[in-house]
Amino acid sequence: MKSNTGGRFTQIGVDRLIRLQWLDQTAMLVLAGSDDTSIKRTLQSVLRDAFRSDNPDVRGSIDKTITILCKVWMKAPSDLETLRINGLKLFERLPQDYHKAVHWGMLTAVYPFWGNVAIQVGRLLKLQGSAAAVQVQRRMRERYGERETVSRRVRYVLRSFVDWRVLAETGAKGIYAIGSPLAVDDLQLIVWLIEASLRARSNGSAPLKELTESPGLFPFRLTPPHAENLLTTSASLDVLRQGLDQDFVVLR
Repeated sequence: MKSNTGGRFTQIGVDRLIRLQWLDQTAMLVLAGSDDTSIKRTLQSVLRDAFRSDNPDVRGSIDKTITILCKVWMKAPSDLETLRINGLKLFERLPQDYHKAVHWGMLTAVYPFWGNVAIQVGRLLKLQGSAAAVQVQRRMRERYGERETVSRRVRYVLRSFVDWRVLAETGAKGIYAIGSPLAVDDLQLIVWLIEASLRARSNGSAPLKELTESPGLFPFRLTPPHAENLLTTSASLDVLRQGLDQDFVVLR
């Protein structure tokens, strides 16, 4: 299958609200060994109950939502297949609390737009303790172009963040505060999240400190791994020492 790696970094992709429970359902169906047709049929039923409308536009929205869910956990781009398989293994092994981090990493890799919105939100939260939708939209338009489409799809992502409880609505319209960050100390998950973050970058490389403290991972607090642990935990990563104290992580 031909990879569409180049397009992934420039496309917006996420054009629907993506609820955490829908991703949970999709991952569980894939792990259960359900075939593609059965998975889509089940998701149709799940989402139909959520939308509760016979409006043709709503049915089209359901189909587009299912396309996103399946691209994350069932039909990921070919260059992300190993990441997807390892992500499913983590989902199966880790407690429910950690599933959010696994979904976050895979969504970021498949749809870098999601991760780029997260980066803008994380920067604003760190800078001023809150994030305004209009500020996030302006920054994303600077990156993706001055289109109303960009602003509208940023709203979908922000609504998803609220559904995931990584952001909380404040008393002021369009102003968000951070939810309760999840401490992540499982080494395999941390290394996998680092790889997922690199897969969302067109150059596939970054300083280790930048990756573990990325504003794009604002819902999580990662225990910084030692550089050598990356090499022993993942066959997909390599570490280069730059200067006296900076470790640079690259995709092999």
